[in-house]
Amino acid sequence: MVEAALRSGAASRQCVFEVFARRLPEGRRYGVVAGTGRLLDEIEAFRFGDAELRRLRDSHVVDETTLDFLAGYRFEGDVWGYAEGECYFPGSPVLVVEADFAHGVLLETLVLSILNHDSAVASAASRMTAAAGSRPCIEMGSRRTHEEAAVAAARAAYVAGFATTSNLEAGRRYGVPTAGTAAHAFTLLHDDEREAFAAQIATLGKGTTLLVDTYDVPTAVATAVELAGPELGAVRLDSGDLLVQARQVRDQLDQLGATDTRIVVTSDLDEYAIAGLAAGPVDLYGVGTSLVTGSGAPTAGMVYKLVAREDEGGTLVGVAKKSKDKASVAGRKYALRRRSPDGVAEAEVIGVGDAPLDDGDDRTLLAPLVRAGERVDPGRHTLEAARERHGASRAELPAAALRLQRGEPAIPTEYVDSRG
Repeated sequence: MVEAALRSGAASRQCVFEVFARRLPEGRRYGVVAGTGRLLDEIEAFRFGDAELRRLRDSHVVDETTLDFLAGYRFEGDVWGYAEGECYFPGSPVLVVEADFAHGVLLETLVLSILNHDSAVASAASRMTAAAGSRPCIEMGSRRTHEEAAVAAARAAYVAGFATTSNLEAGRRYGVPTAGTAAHAFTLLHDDEREAFAAQIATLGKGTTLLVDTYDVPTAVATAVELAGPELGAVRLDSGDLLVQARQVRDQLDQLGATDTRIVVTSDLDEYAIAGLAAGPVDLYGVGTSLVTGSGAPTAGMVYKLVAREDEGGTLVGVAKKSKDKASVAGRKYALRRRSPDGVAEAEVIGVGDAPLDDGDDRTLLAPLVRAGERVDPGRHTLEAARERHGASRAELPAAALRLQRGEPAIPTEYVDSRG
């Protein structure tokens, strides 16, 4: 596309690209924007080096004119977007890229690969943390996805309320708090469970978490408390009927005087299983496969579409697809969250051409992220800020948004076209 546009002379036309999801995954009531911080880092560093250019030349992918353009590529346009952690709905313009065609179109795959993955994970994570309430969730999905996706997933889960991750690279790279537990292999390594528990306590202290379902749970709990005493940090359950076992283990721990020892549950948990355990004496949830795969929705379904471009006279005109089931809305978008006087979200209002009118209780959603190729206020887009923002954004949604039953989006999307 870039080669052909350079040849036709259209490559330098100013354009507006927009990222949005036509719909939420079936039955979901809201989505969560995540990956924005990672994306801004990548845009800043997006270059074609000697190795990439050599490959393109040797494979005859593009001509020399295009290679010259790519050799000097630096994104120098503007980017607007929903701040990371913000909730979104069908049609929400979560990212707006303003640049000439050649510079803007090259970002499509980069933008979508990051936002679709991270937003899918964060959207699932938000449902899980909402179901967990005040009980912390641990991200434990690294062994169920690509090694780099695992790091990104841990970051996205933290944005949406997960307390910690077992992925140490996410801790090193992004500062996500890390925590984990021993696996069954550690118990099976030793001659018996007592020896394994004793070694772990001697190394990590009495506040450690002991895995108690390798052989027989009641026996393991008794041994754990005998060795660590009431200072034992936690026990983990990873199989069987978790609700029944949690109740039995809680009773046993209390009878043994370990009233402060916590119970961690794992084993293919998702938001529905977490909700089902709400009535049990569970203190922490460890979630893996369902989280890193978006709990059935591994992509957010976002698209990157050209919605406006400069005509021959230099005027920006709206453009749109009219394909069946894939139509888009022409024109540069602006968005605000319409709220009631008491701060409850009522609608996603999207202005086409101009910003919609704020009636006094509303909240503007699009913020400048990149201006003339330079990041705007990078301190505002930290991981901790995204985490806090998500909590506030989810809290302003109507109560029905947190129901796990299938339903329509929590608030409607309304378009206001200033062009008449």
